[in-house]
Amino acid sequence: MVLGKNLKFFTKSGQEVVSSAILEQRGNQSSILLESNAILEIGSDEAERLKRTWNYKKTVDAYTCLGVLQLNAGQDTVLFLALVTGVTSVGKIGEAEIFRITQVSLLSLRNHSQDEERVAELRRLLSSGMFYFSWNDNNETNDITLCAQRQANGAPTDSRFFWNKSFHSYFIRFGIETNQWLVKITCGSAEIRTVYAGHLQAKTAVISRLSCERVGTRFNVRGVNDDGNVANFVETEQLIYVDNQITSFLQVRGSVPLFWDQPGVQVGSHKVRMSRGPEASLPAFDRHMRSMKKRYGTFAIVNLLGASLVGAKEGEAKLSTLFQSHHEACTHHSQVPHVIFDYHEQCRGGNLKNLQKLLDELKNYIADYGFFHSKDGTSILSQSGAIRTNCLDCLDRTNCIQNFFGLEVLLKQLAAIGATEKQQNIARFEEVFRQMWINNGNEVSKMYAGTGAIQGGSKLIDGARSAARTIQNNLLDGGKQEAIEILLSGGAYASELGDRARLLLPANLVQGSNTFLRAICSRFPEYTHPVPLRISAATYNVNGGNHFRSVVYKNVSLADWLLDAQKLSKSRSLVDVEEAPVNEDEVDIYAIGFEEMVDLNASNIMAASSENARSWAIELEKVLSRDRKYGLLTSVQLVGVCLYVFVKPELAPYIREVSTDTVKTGLGGAAGNKGGVMIRFNLHSTSFAFVCSHFAAGQSQVKERNDDYTEIARNLSSPFARSLHSHDYVIWCGDFNYRIDMERDTVKETIFEGDWPSMLEFDQLKANQNRGLVFQDYIEGEINFPPTYKYDLFSDDYDTSEKCRIPAWTDRVLLRRRKFGDIGPDWSPCKVVFYGRAELKQSDHRPVIATFDVDALRVDEDAREDVISDVIRRVGPQDGTVEIQVIPEMGPSVADDGFINTFKTEMNMCGEIAVMRRTQEGKVCITFKEGFGALAAFKYHGKEINGRTLQVRPLNTQWEVITRKELALFSDTSLPLIPTLTSAPSFDYASTLAAIKLSSNDPFNDENERQKDPPRRPAPPSRPQPVENGAPVVAAAQPPTTLALTNPLTTSTRTINESPESKPPSGLAPVLKKSPPANAPFVKDDERKLPPVPPRKIPPVPARSQGLSQTAFPPVPSRNNTPPVPPRA
Repeated sequence: MVLGKNLKFFTKSGQEVVSSAILEQRGNQSSILLESNAILEIGSDEAERLKRTWNYKKTVDAYTCLGVLQLNAGQDTVLFLALVTGVTSVGKIGEAEIFRITQVSLLSLRNHSQDEERVAELRRLLSSGMFYFSWNDNNETNDITLCAQRQANGAPTDSRFFWNKSFHSYFIRFGIETNQWLVKITCGSAEIRTVYAGHLQAKTAVISRLSCERVGTRFNVRGVNDDGNVANFVETEQLIYVDNQITSFLQVRGSVPLFWDQPGVQVGSHKVRMSRGPEASLPAFDRHMRSMKKRYGTFAIVNLLGASLVGAKEGEAKLSTLFQSHHEACTHHSQVPHVIFDYHEQCRGGNLKNLQKLLDELKNYIADYGFFHSKDGTSILSQSGAIRTNCLDCLDRTNCIQNFFGLEVLLKQLAAIGATEKQQNIARFEEVFRQMWINNGNEVSKMYAGTGAIQGGSKLIDGARSAARTIQNNLLDGGKQEAIEILLSGGAYASELGDRARLLLPANLVQGSNTFLRAICSRFPEYTHPVPLRISAATYNVNGGNHFRSVVYKNVSLADWLLDAQKLSKSRSLVDVEEAPVNEDEVDIYAIGFEEMVDLNASNIMAASSENARSWAIELEKVLSRDRKYGLLTSVQLVGVCLYVFVKPELAPYIREVSTDTVKTGLGGAAGNKGGVMIRFNLHSTSFAFVCSHFAAGQSQVKERNDDYTEIARNLSSPFARSLHSHDYVIWCGDFNYRIDMERDTVKETIFEGDWPSMLEFDQLKANQNRGLVFQDYIEGEINFPPTYKYDLFSDDYDTSEKCRIPAWTDRVLLRRRKFGDIGPDWSPCKVVFYGRAELKQSDHRPVIATFDVDALRVDEDAREDVISDVIRRVGPQDGTVEIQVIPEMGPSVADDGFINTFKTEMNMCGEIAVMRRTQEGKVCITFKEGFGALAAFKYHGKEINGRTLQVRPLNTQWEVITRKELALFSDTSLPLIPTLTSAPSFDYASTLAAIKLSSNDPFNDENERQKDPPRRPAPPSRPQPVENGAPVVAAAQPPTTLALTNPLTTSTRTINESPESKPPSGLAPVLKKSPPANAPFVKDDERKLPPVPPRKIPPVPARSQGLSQTAFPPVPSRNNTPPVPPRA
């Protein structure tokens, strides 16, 4: 059946409280009833009866349905039916026709007027022309998420490119077959053209599929996430269909797999900031490399980033250097070549002859990876690897290079299908593919950057697009990013339950029903166990400088504060402390906050320098690593307030979802001279938030300080709408500026006597905390040290200036633990190991440090799976629907009325009823709001009510299987290009960490400084890895013959750069002139024999009368040295 407006949507007329709708499909004997958040499949006769009885009216005609959006709106879940009301045909390949979606209607199923505003941005996104689906004439949908080779191998839907899977889940939950009602959509680009070459009529296509695993707009989503998924990851396929033959060539692109971003307003040169330290990026980097090997087999990296450390591309060079350093340290270094090609330098001024150097370096790999070719449904050749290309945005430069590689392989594809008899035929195919690659670049760019690609063909067009990008990316992408997140998750994460589920459950379970999630999360003690952690939080107001060491007090260092404070405190004590020995257990996490890191003058308030912050990061890492290695997780700065978190490197693989935030409170929230910063992350299954803040100064400004606390606590947030106090642990340090309400002379006398309790009775922070105005539910260690403010510089004397400020404990550290679930008698916030100060005299404050012993929860996956299985049984059918046969059947009598009333009362006792209807077979079908109601109704099976026996059964008898099917929808279903390919070797973090080489250009580390570090303890021996002869071993399809796969990729890093002014940064790996052997993995030699490729001669571009535009084709590199037009620098 040809795709037409086959769906009809009917709604009840009037303003009923319970919204109800019916969805009909032409040629389908069933209809869908949507009522009270339930979906039921009913017969067409019953649908007609309901329409007549309740006066349903048709409101929308649609081509197809995308599913149901479940949008969390506070405590409610609002359902929207997504109908495709506008499409354009892209073309037909094989039995399938591909359509571009041009208009989507999102229909609220509860008839609230404000619901339309909630999804307005999402509707615009889905109607933007960037989404596609496939359809065939037999009324069967085809899987557009799969490339030709995976389809030939019978692979399931590729979850990476299945964008509306969350829309499908609600239909699956109610046992409705999605293949009959819904389509699968992908985002990206698709173009199909017909080429006539002699007697051949070929269908040519370029299809790009954008991954939904880490997706977003240009300046909102960069780099990698904790699962190893990168931003703007696109799989692009070059296809030719001729009669019964198919040939396909795959390439991929993706952001640099490190944690990096571009903060602030970006105009002109784009500044790159590494959002995590090098050690903290290693686990995610390795996960990305392993996923690439799993999905594509062997692959080669083509790195197009700039190499110049001077000028506008400095950030690119630093990013490229770190990319190389991580690649060299990774366990896959020897197996994956890394080719460096500074595109802007090599192709400066439009001189693209140097692209031949890139081709020469990669031609052996391209030939070795091959392409896919099938005939009559039988695979002849298989692609065994892919080229992974990246620049900064993975747009313009990447488009040009992928175009270049695509045309290189095109000749081999044409030879495989026998289309190289005439040079004119070759030219015709090249001409068409050249234009399709240009159009593909424009479409891929629209999703990520909001405009078409900057091709370099027209300065006017490129200038206009560049200006549009600047405005779009800096000012208008927020709404689009929010729409993308709603499309993929429906806001499931933006709730307390969703936040807890993300900590405890695997990603594929997080979008289950609220009943299911609540049941599993409430039983977390059954599958978690505590992991002890020691955390030190420190604060220091440095009075506007980077005074690491006092010139006067040379023997006092930062180590006295961060490492030895407890020992030194004991040695200075005048009382017997034998009963309280020093606990020398190693600290796992350091959170170190600073105030007044820069002078709080007007220029710094407007644009604070980060030089001091970088200097402190280097010095702190050197000091902390005196006895054992610590790595910088991340840092955040707000003018003078700066916070660093350092962790043991072995903890890095278990840390996820690191994010930062800042809140200004100076000048009514307009200036950052006062305010707070936050670093948050998950460690195992526990969330931590570290806050450093600087409150308003002044003896009497208590209310202002209280307001600062309230403003910071309310406005600090993190992704998925987490608030500060939704975290399991919050550790808050800083210069709070709370004073002591006593006379100065009295305070000094009390200090001399060491009577701290008497002074604390007048401490403003304690007083306001007791009144519930600030720091509710926070604890603080016992204060048994002198006030930390205010001293004369390089002196032990309190302020002797004209102001003679009263000494006070302005610098504090507090902790709050969230109470979740049932609190047992042994529950406690934490154990305070130490709370004290250090005698650093470079500032008018003394630094403070607190050490806590806390427990992080770690999940036992086997125990969790047992709980999940038990919960699936206990929560009942996810659709909450039972079918009840009444014996004898009911009739229109008074006795029947009595039975009906009693029956309804009994059923209402089982649970809240969403829908109750009578089927054509005379059965009663009841849908409860939750599955627990259905389980309770099962107990009435065989019971009598008013002389009638009830036979109760679930509507879907395989409801446990259906629940598993819904949860599996969000699992990773991406299979390798070669089905028998085994997974990549496991990640040996210890050996990888020992091998990493940090460049001197690393913004978090300084190589020269690191060379001065004291000797460190050797890394513990790593567990030996299984030996597999250097590569996975794969069995061939026909036993007993086997094919041993040996990886030919022995080159580590190749740098293509000959001009002396563009030498690569120091620390790059040497160029190893080794070529892979001719034998390709996964494909036998005799299978690679292709017809000879004739010499390539490019004819003149045809005139417009031939149906193709001359101006649309910028020159693209051909094998006769005709290069493509580069993107503008």
